[in-house]
Amino acid sequence: MEFLDTSFLESDEIKLVVERLKEADPVRKWVPAYHFFICDRQGNKMGRCDLRIGYSEGLFYGGHIGYSVDEPYRGRHLAAKACRLLFKLAKKHGMDHLYITCDPGNLPSRKTLEYLKGEFLGIKELPEDNDMRVNEGDTEKCVFRFDI
Repeated sequence: MEFLDTSFLESDEIKLVVERLKEADPVRKWVPAYHFFICDRQGNKMGRCDLRIGYSEGLFYGGHIGYSVDEPYRGRHLAAKACRLLFKLAKKHGMDHLYITCDPGNLPSRKTLEYLKGEFLGIKELPEDNDMRVNEGDTEKCVFRFDI
């Protein structure tokens, strides 16, 4: 997979600035990923997000997009705005849908996914060999699907 130009990932309020690019890791069954800082138009960092390219069983549970917004900037829908920009990049990679997941107890993240109008597929139990279960002790994820 070839990483694409990401300079178009901006709106009137935010821009996504590449932090790093990660090649696929077939041994770990990881797909290539873009990692970004969520910045305001002046370049001040307000959080992070990432987009994983491709499809796998692991991504159904782990999601194609991850995000976090720094405390002082929460409550402004910045994660949702970043996701909308990442949808455009995923589309350029030929993807037609994405999964985004969150912990069942993470109400702010779940509200973000509902705000984005994702299709809630339910609370799914992680497989016994899933990295998040083995390494972090997670047992379930709320899974949302987005057609892009």
